[in-house]
Amino acid sequence: MERRSTGLADAVRIDIARLHATWMELAFPRQLDPGRVVGKWKPETTLQKTTYYLWALIGAPLVAVGYPLLLCGFAARMYASSVDSAVARLGVIGVVLVSTLAWGLLTVAAALRDFSYTGLIAVGAAGGVATLAAAVAVGASRAGGRGTSVLIAYPAAVTAFLLPPVVAALYSPMLADVVFPNTTSLAVWLLDGPLAVGGLNEIIRARFDLQGTAYVIMWIGISVPLGWLFGILVALADVVRPKRETPSGARF
Repeated sequence: MERRSTGLADAVRIDIARLHATWMELAFPRQLDPGRVVGKWKPETTLQKTTYYLWALIGAPLVAVGYPLLLCGFAARMYASSVDSAVARLGVIGVVLVSTLAWGLLTVAAALRDFSYTGLIAVGAAGGVATLAAAVAVGASRAGGRGTSVLIAYPAAVTAFLLPPVVAALYSPMLADVVFPNTTSLAVWLLDGPLAVGGLNEIIRARFDLQGTAYVIMWIGISVPLGWLFGILVALADVVRPKRETPSGARF
C-alpha cells in the first residue's frame, strides 16, 4: 500500500511539473522537453529573469485549476483510445456500414412493432445523422493531425451521440414528450447561467424561438464546443503524459 501511494504521489508530482512546464513553454522555449544538447532554456538578464519568474508565478494557480481538468483528459483519452481501436479495425467504410446496419435493424424493429410511419421516419432520420457524423469523425481523425481531430473529429463524434434522439423527436410525438421539455429546461438554465454574461441571453431570446429545427441547432451548438473541450483535454493529456504509439497509429 505504501509503495502504491508513493508511486501515485510521484505520478501526480510529475504530471503537475509537466503541466507547469507546458504553461512556461507558451512564453519561453525548451521548457517542456529540452533538447539533450542545448538543454532547458534559462533566463540570463534581469529583465528575462523577472519576466520568467512572474510568468511562472501566474501559472501556479492556473495549474492548480487545470490539473483536475487534466485528469478528465486522461479519462477521456482512455475511452477515446478504446473507441479508436475498434474504429481502426473497421475503417471509415466499416464504421458507415456498421452504423447503417444498426440503424437499419432498428428501423425494421420499429416496423415490426407497428410503429407509425412518422416513427419510422424518425428512426431513419436519426440513423442518417448518426452515420454521417460518425463518418465525418473517423475521416477527420485519419486525414489530419491533432488540430484536425480537435476541431472536427471530436465535435462530430459528440454530435453522433447527442443529435440523433433530437432529430428523431422531430418526427416522433412519444420522443418529443421526453426530449423537448428537457431540452427547454436545459436551454433556460444555459440562458440564465453561462450565457447571461454580457447580455448574450437576451440577444438569443430575441432572435430565436425554441421550436422545430431550433432544437437541432441548439444541440449542434452544444455538441461542437463540448467536442472541442474533449479534444483539448485529450490533447493536453497527450502533451503532459505522452502515450505510446499504437500499431493502428491512432490519433483519436
